[in-house]
Amino acid sequence: MSQSSKGLVKKFKILLKLGLTGIALYLVFQKIDTKQLLEIVKTIQWFWLLPAVLLFIVSKVFTAFRLNQYFKNISLYISERLNLKLYLIGMFYNLFLPGGIGGDGYKVYLLNKHFKTPIKKLIQSVLLDRLGGLVAIVFLLFGLFLLVNIQIDFLETEVWNSLMIAGLILTIPGFWLLQKYFFNDFLPSFWSANAWSMAGQLAQLICAWFILRSLGITENILAYQLVFLLSSIVAVLPLTIGGVGARELVFVYAHTYAGIEETAAVAFSLIFFLISAGVSLSGALAKVDFEKK
Repeated sequence: MSQSSKGLVKKFKILLKLGLTGIALYLVFQKIDTKQLLEIVKTIQWFWLLPAVLLFIVSKVFTAFRLNQYFKNISLYISERLNLKLYLIGMFYNLFLPGGIGGDGYKVYLLNKHFKTPIKKLIQSVLLDRLGGLVAIVFLLFGLFLLVNIQIDFLETEVWNSLMIAGLILTIPGFWLLQKYFFNDFLPSFWSANAWSMAGQLAQLICAWFILRSLGITENILAYQLVFLLSSIVAVLPLTIGGVGARELVFVYAHTYAGIEETAAVAFSLIFFLISAGVSLSGALAKVDFEKK
């Protein structure tokens, strides 16, 4: 494929994502009361958002530690300081430059260029990093489905509860088997990396709790957090810009079954995105010195 053709494909992807983001946001705002949303925004208790921001940052530090565990497995030894800077740069690329190489791809490029680490191993590292985060979310979802009353008949049966318990029991062993057969080089850090994954996701759930408190929401907290985790999975899909619109749609369509207030849930989702965007934007200021590993 020629360079001009690649450029056209990238532009098409950006336009497609922008279009899907616009459609998703249109559907969201058709479903909610915008006046009520503005009233909710006016009553935000801002002092609760400071610990929310701090917990979000902590969650990203934990997941950056996880990635560096995988780097060590392929004999790539860089300082946590450099690793955090690369992680921030990756977050910036993923959110603000959606049509380009992407944050993970850019990290792979830089690390291969400066340390000559094989591209295949680097790609495996960042892919396993993503999978580790997803596994932590799925594990916590199994637990929350057991605790939250979802108003769908099938989800109130013993069969469903048995499936959730089985999921809790089998998720980690299943991931271990996957890693053993497809990512065997990284098996030595399995437990430490997964501990960082769980710590990072728990930090985000606490972050979510602080955001909910800022909105004056003190009931059905676990239901909001369950839908938040579901929306996190949807937001990972490369359909909209930074998951905007897609995450809010999950809250809008889940409110009937989870017993959450849809307008407040959308306000929560938008605040979380703004926190994520603000932290990601700092990646534009990160300066990487590869002479100091």
